[in-house]
This record gives sequence, structure tokens and C-alpha cells, in this order.
Amino acid sequence: MSRAPSELAARIAVGAVLVAVALFALWLGSHAFWLLCVLMALGVLYEWAALDEASAATKRLAQLALMVPLALLSPLAIVAPAPHVPYFLALGLIFGAALFVHGVTRRGFLAAGVVYAGLPVLALLWLRDQPRGLEFAIWALGLVWLCDIGAYFAGRTIGGPRLAPAISPNKTWAGAIGGVVLASIFAALLHWRTGLPWRLTLATPVLAMLAEGGDLFESWLKRRAGVKDSGTLLPGHGGLLDRLDGLVPVAPVAAFLVMLPRLQGYWG
Repeated sequence: MSRAPSELAARIAVGAVLVAVALFALWLGSHAFWLLCVLMALGVLYEWAALDEASAATKRLAQLALMVPLALLSPLAIVAPAPHVPYFLALGLIFGAALFVHGVTRRGFLAAGVVYAGLPVLALLWLRDQPRGLEFAIWALGLVWLCDIGAYFAGRTIGGPRLAPAISPNKTWAGAIGGVVLASIFAALLHWRTGLPWRLTLATPVLAMLAEGGDLFESWLKRRAGVKDSGTLLPGHGGLLDRLDGLVPVAPVAAFLVMLPRLQGYWG
């Protein structure tokens, strides 16, 4: 189904603003990027809780629980004896926060939302904190953005068989392929211009498919809840969850791939 010109214009304008804000915060790093990630996580969790029809008090409880591990990663937090200690602690605390939310509310879906919102933020903050963190974070974010753009325009231009009509009737195989191709071209350009490691370049098509899987999963969540969009915050896009669904599975895997040589050194 084609979009009205005004809706498409709003989608492009809002998308451009979102990318600009993310890149600016990413370039600044430190407090700015941490704050953006925190707002992103809390917003995603709020919309996730709304899909579960949680009360306002329950939403706030889940958000406060998630703030504990996120606060540990703040640039204002006490410096740890080793650079990776806060991230390992935050990882454990994210799952601890999920268990706490489940124990208090007896809502398993809401508890899963704490992990869903917390893990990609943890991964992005860790990526940005690496020696080549700006490049790695731009790679992870950019491949998701360009996969979404490629899928959108290839799907509209080519059309053809539907990818998963029972979950998301508008998504096509042509769009899925277009998204993977554009994300892969982006990674190849990064490899050529900045020396992006081969393992990241070659893994990009798989990560693009993960991004599309995250999009389909969020579409299934909305169908389960009986809503069209996860929210109304972003004109032409819907909610934060609608825009960040592809990043959720990509960011942790991207962080793992960046970490892989270090882990091989530990194991070897």
C-alpha cells in the first residue's frame, strides 16, 4: 500500500532528523551519547509496556528498574578498576532488573521488555567506548538504517511476493533483498575507506537479515496487541519501537563480533 505524499515527506524529514541527532550524539560521545541511549531505552520499554496494557505505575516501575544498570554506565559513575567491569555488571543487572520486574508484577512479557530495551543500549555504549568505537558504532547503526531504507524503496519500486503476509502484509522479498544489498554496500565502502575489519564487513549481510527479523518480530508484537504502530511519537514512523526494532538484535551481535578477537585471546 503506497503512502500519501505528505506522509512520505514527514517520514523522510523525521528520519533525517533522527539520523542527524544520533550521529551528533555519537560524535560527541560521553554524556551526550549515554543520555540519548538512556532515553531510547526508556522510550522503547514504555511502548513495550503499553503493548502489554500495563498500568502507568507498572510502566514506571519497569523503567526505574532498567535505570539501575543504565546509571552504572553513566560517565559520572565511579571509575571501575578495569575498563570492562561496568559493562559486565550492567549486563548482570539488566537480567536482575528483569527478574525483579517479573517478581513484583508477575508480568513475564514486561520483564522480557527490560532485556529487550536494555541489551542493545548496553551493546551500543560498549561499542562507542572502544578505541575505534565511533567507526564501529556508525557501522552498526548505519547498516540498520540503510537496510530499512533499501527495503522500503526496493519494496515500493519492485513489489512482488510478500515476505510474511500473515505478520506484515506490506513487506516483500524484493524489499528484504534490497535492504541486505544496500547495507552490504555500505559495509564494503566502510572497509574500503576506513579499513573496517573483514569479519564485520562479511557479517553485514547476516546482520541486515537480523535487522529485518527484528522488524518482523515487532510487527508480530503489534499484531498480537491489535495495534498499527507502537506509538505516535514520530510522525510518519509511529513509535520509537517501530524505528529501533531492527537495531535490537543487531547491536548485541555487532558488539560480540567486535569483541571476538579479544575473547579468542582469552580462550587461546
